[in-house]
This record gives sequence, C-alpha cells and structure tokens, in this order.
Amino acid sequence: MRSVVSWQVELAIKPGELDNFRALTSEMVESTKGEPGVLIYERFVSADGKVVYVYERYADSAAAVAHLLAFGKIYGERFMKMVDRRRFMVFGTPCDELKRMLDGFGARYLSPFDGFSRVQ
Repeated sequence: MRSVVSWQVELAIKPGELDNFRALTSEMVESTKGEPGVLIYERFVSADGKVVYVYERYADSAAAVAHLLAFGKIYGERFMKMVDRRRFMVFGTPCDELKRMLDGFGARYLSPFDGFSRVQ
C-alpha cells in the first residue's frame, strides 16, 4: 500500500460549462481506461451541477506521472477553460517528480497514518 498514490480534487464548474465538461470527462475516462496503473478514476457532481469532485488512485507514482503527462498534453487546456480548481488533496507518498507536478496544482499532501485498504 505504501506505493499507492491517490488524490481528491474539488472543481468549480464555470457558468455554462457543465455539458461541455461532461463531454470532456467522457473522453478522459475512455482514454484513461487504457492506462496501466490507474486503479480508480471517478467523478462525482453536486446536485446543482456547480461542483465536481474527482477521485483518482494509482498503483504508484510512475503511473500517476504517466497519466498527468498524457492528461496535460491532450486535455489540459480545454479542462482549465471549464473549471476552477478549489482544492487538491494528495494521499500517500508521491515521489519527488510527482510532487513537483502536483505542486503546480496547489496540492496539499497527507501522509499515511493508519488504516488498511482492500482495493488494490
């Protein structure tokens, strides 16, 4: 479990962008299904459609780095036109390279404390 890295992101949807964001999210989900090391890639939307919560979990930092590189290249510009990032919480022990990437998103880091996971 020590190598697993995950994050929760809170995104505010810009006015009038929910339908566009839904379409982009569908593209991103389909693309990400083929990436090795992606364990969880889920999106949740508030009842009023103004906030989306992202939960992603990776087998290790290398898988997360690979995902972020692909994401930035393919989706980054369109993504940022549709949302404002409110919060980015990282769980686990990301490697230095991943931390440098996540720092650009204003990430806050939480280290493992106690518990267990049955999901791999």
